[in-house]
Amino acid sequence: MELDDRITIATPEGVDLELTLAGVGSRFVSALLDLLLQTVLLVGVTGLGAAVQAFGSGFGYALVLVAGFLVFAAYDVLFEVFAAGRTPGKRMNGLRVVRIDGSPVNFFTSAIRNVLRLVDILPGMYLVGIVTILVTRQNQRLGDVAAGTLVVRERTEQPSLRELRAPQPVPSTNAWDVTGVTADELATVRSFLARRYELTTEARYRLAVDLAGALRPKVVGAPETLGSEAFLEKLAVAKLPRA
Repeated sequence: MELDDRITIATPEGVDLELTLAGVGSRFVSALLDLLLQTVLLVGVTGLGAAVQAFGSGFGYALVLVAGFLVFAAYDVLFEVFAAGRTPGKRMNGLRVVRIDGSPVNFFTSAIRNVLRLVDILPGMYLVGIVTILVTRQNQRLGDVAAGTLVVRERTEQPSLRELRAPQPVPSTNAWDVTGVTADELATVRSFLARRYELTTEARYRLAVDLAGALRPKVVGAPETLGSEAFLEKLAVAKLPRA
């Protein structure tokens, strides 16, 4: 059982975001699952290459070489960039790769952390990577340190998270008194709403809850049952005539 390591990140919205770092155990299990899937893919491609070669085509060996490169060199990068920082192994363990500010990884950062995997794996069984994770404050292997990335645990699904995906019908905001919300606070709300889809689920949830919690006391007439993110959306609309 791993003890949770947590870090707090100051976001551009002025809200502190708490993330739970993944430990050695969960990361190692994720890596084993990904390696198993990569092996299955390579065996399948090798069989296909052998079949192509058997029909007299000279492309069998080339197919295996190219596919082998993609499976072992591009697998992690492609999943981390196009699957929100999650390879299949990480997804099964509830892990995600993010940048140190909590934002999603891009191709450049993912490529750096995965090229340096060649060092982390030395002298075998990820010994260098495991030692580095244990001694760094943010549980980073060498690839993470160089790329400025973290591996974090995703928030366990809670009933309150449903508000992010199930907006509730609410009355008009015409009756809301939003005069207590300042221009700077409104700018923070709009900044969050503009970049929320770039955030991880945990970051988006935490920011919405913290912002809504700080602003609800300043708004008269807003239903208490209104979800945090829906409240922020309605607040931004309610302030439009006064902006």
